Amino acid sequence: MSAPHSGITAESLKETITDRLQAQHVEVEDQSGGCGQMFQVVIVSPLFREKRLLARHRLVNDTLKDEISKVHAFSQKSYTPEEWEKKQQEQ
Repeated sequence: MSAPHSGITAESLKETITDRLQAQHVEVEDQSGGCGQMFQVVIVSPLFREKRLLARHRLVNDTLKDEISKVHAFSQKSYTPEEWEKKQQEQ
């Protein structure tokens, strides 16, 4: 018996994050084997500037409240465009 599908897909989640959070870069990884229950996301948005980590997570959680309530697990990494640029250069 397979887990019920949440109705959330990596693509729909990416679109929602991009639209609602003015994201410049979004990576969404469905870690549930396609059933839409566990997502790990990377979000790069200018909305995160001058916000501490907790405030960023709160913003994302509040913005995606409906979507997150339908999935089993949601983990996020939130960066400003400047932080993301620096992170990319370090790799």
